[in-house]
Amino acid sequence: MERRAVVITGTVQGVGFRPFVYRLASELRLAGFVRNLSGSVHIEVEGDPPQLDRFLHEVSHRPPNLARVEEVSWEPRPPKGDHDFRVDESHDDGVRLIRVAPDVATCASCRAELFDPADRRFRYPFLNCTDCGPRLTIVTGSPYDRSRTTLSGFPMCSACRAEYDDPSDRRFHAQPTACAACGPTLAFLGPEGRPQPAVLDPVTAFADLLRRGGIGALKGLGGYHLACDARRDEAVRALRTRKGREEKPFAVMVCDLDQAATLCEIGPLERCLLESPAAPIVLLPRRKRGASPLSALVAPGSRCLGVFLPTTPLHHLLLAEMKGTPLVMTSGNRSDEPIATDERVVQQLAGVADAFLVHNRPIRVRCDDSVTRVVAGVESPIRRSRGYAPEPLRIPITSAVPTLAVGAQLKSTFALGQGDRVLLSHHLGDLDHPSAFEAFERDLRLYESLFSIRPERLVHDLHPDYASTRYARDRARREGLEAVAVQHHHAHLASCMAENGLTGPVIGVTFDGTGFGTDGTIWGGEFLIGDYRSFRRAAHLEEALLPGAEQAIREPWRMALSYLRDIGLDFPPLERRIRDCDTEVVRRMLARNLNCVRTTSVGRLFDGVAALVGVRDRVSYEGQAAVELEALAHGSIDPGRYPAQLAKTDEGLLLRWEPLVIDLVRDLRKGVSGSVVARRFHSTIVEMIRATCVRLRDDVGLEDVVLSGGVFMNELLLSESVDALRRERFKVHRQRRVPCNDGGLCLGQLAIAAAGGGERSCA
Repeated sequence: MERRAVVITGTVQGVGFRPFVYRLASELRLAGFVRNLSGSVHIEVEGDPPQLDRFLHEVSHRPPNLARVEEVSWEPRPPKGDHDFRVDESHDDGVRLIRVAPDVATCASCRAELFDPADRRFRYPFLNCTDCGPRLTIVTGSPYDRSRTTLSGFPMCSACRAEYDDPSDRRFHAQPTACAACGPTLAFLGPEGRPQPAVLDPVTAFADLLRRGGIGALKGLGGYHLACDARRDEAVRALRTRKGREEKPFAVMVCDLDQAATLCEIGPLERCLLESPAAPIVLLPRRKRGASPLSALVAPGSRCLGVFLPTTPLHHLLLAEMKGTPLVMTSGNRSDEPIATDERVVQQLAGVADAFLVHNRPIRVRCDDSVTRVVAGVESPIRRSRGYAPEPLRIPITSAVPTLAVGAQLKSTFALGQGDRVLLSHHLGDLDHPSAFEAFERDLRLYESLFSIRPERLVHDLHPDYASTRYARDRARREGLEAVAVQHHHAHLASCMAENGLTGPVIGVTFDGTGFGTDGTIWGGEFLIGDYRSFRRAAHLEEALLPGAEQAIREPWRMALSYLRDIGLDFPPLERRIRDCDTEVVRRMLARNLNCVRTTSVGRLFDGVAALVGVRDRVSYEGQAAVELEALAHGSIDPGRYPAQLAKTDEGLLLRWEPLVIDLVRDLRKGVSGSVVARRFHSTIVEMIRATCVRLRDDVGLEDVVLSGGVFMNELLLSESVDALRRERFKVHRQRRVPCNDGGLCLGQLAIAAAGGGERSCA
């Protein structure tokens, strides 16, 4: 007989790992115990050596579905003569890094119970088990046990306790377990937040409201959703008006995959993502044939539709009541504000929702829905949040200094890291809004407490006016910490490198809308040669003037006018759409260089072309012009493109946009369709990327190319760039686990600081 002490690290708490270990040990007739420690699972197991070997193999290679085993280590112990296997109480051993599992969608077994009239949890909207339910959004401390969740105020009834204590039951130590006798309850509130006494079933009442064309707010895993009937123009229009979301596409929740397939084209990977435990919103191309049952106001101007399946028992009950009616499900907030999570929802959404479907299970961590898509057979995340966060990433750099990277201004996320593990936060939104910044500070404190990481180094963007930059500098000064400033596009490059386990150097193609450059101008069309420690700007898009700064981002026609002025052309179709007084003001700004910033932004080039083509003169959400230009380009298979001219300068290569714009305007004047022009423009940008990377390889001999930055959210551009570079035998790396937009920037910031890069200062 032998005894072995086994330590398992990874995401192994709150995922049914101890029940799995118990059943496995019992099956193999092994004795000992299993317990949770703060950052791991500790097992002592005793028995015949062959059975112990088999036990270790199963634990390492066939863990529960939601578990992520990172390391299994063991050492011998003297046998104790134990006769059975048990699950011991958890202990806080002070060892970090702690793992907390993401929230996951309702599993098949729980769904079956939910609709089984003979089951004691029939229609109970908060049922869950070790394979599903809330995790991150309810946890208050570590180790992960019921007493350290927001369910601590709901003592289990005898029936739930019996399941919880039975190692053979799938609810054995399922911390959020509950039933109608002991768990959280629903309530249906009117527009003023008062309970409706005549309501017998809150879900039925809420469904009736939606069927009548009303707008309702319901509490989900990480916050409230605003919901309405996705088929009714008047309901969707009212939701847009009240929420202050003029045109940005809404996501749609459908009852099952079959219904999703009636609306969109679904490939094998999209199908897996929709049905995965994370259950993200998946962007899917709409079906081209047949009339859609959805209102045209759900996603105007977009060739794709954001679709997701019910993520909680409450959602399943609601969709069943709606009898197959697809629902708009969007974040429960006003435009730019954080999503509502608690009883203040009535004040936050007053005048937006006609009624509220609420419950009394507290949400500790606010968490939006994740958004993803598939590009060229690979997942390409857009927003990493519910279902994914805070699953850690391993990076190819080790840092002994606990580090906090605070990300950017838009699509805010932060990263906490120590050693070679990085915890990325859930999506926090844009920090322009004061309440969003308050949520950023609050969630930062929560993560630091929850994961017991006290940063000794703070990393921020080079831009001095980002709220995240000011936070990092102020805190570093206040607490006497090291502060590190990282250039925006260097962080994009490093984010893609870190995710792909690269150590560099690489060619980094970093295209986005706005990033503060080392020369004080606005970058956004950059080819960098570098690694984590340093970079050089090897090539970039030719500069143009950004008239009115932020106003030019909201009004793409300004960029079109800027490009036209620089090449000495006019374009009457554009000028006829804009008031003379407005164009005259912008012309004077450009002529005198007043309130103008020089930019190399590819994002702004997309905006200007969208305005020239007639797609969009003004936008109501970030990236709208580019999204609609891409949708237009998908309507053509024209093989042509415009000149992709590279010029050699003392500072490196210059990608000249002038020949492109001249020929593009010439096409428009000749009456070439907007779809063909948009397609040729995309092909030209792809050719610029290919040709520049080939020239740089000839100069420096590098074959690894990383693609990052928000412009690569464009499916057409990303897929064709990957193809073009691979044909040139480059090793092409893209982002698959974190967004290539600013939502993944904090990962790159942290990796750069860990490697000793960035501009350092000490308080």
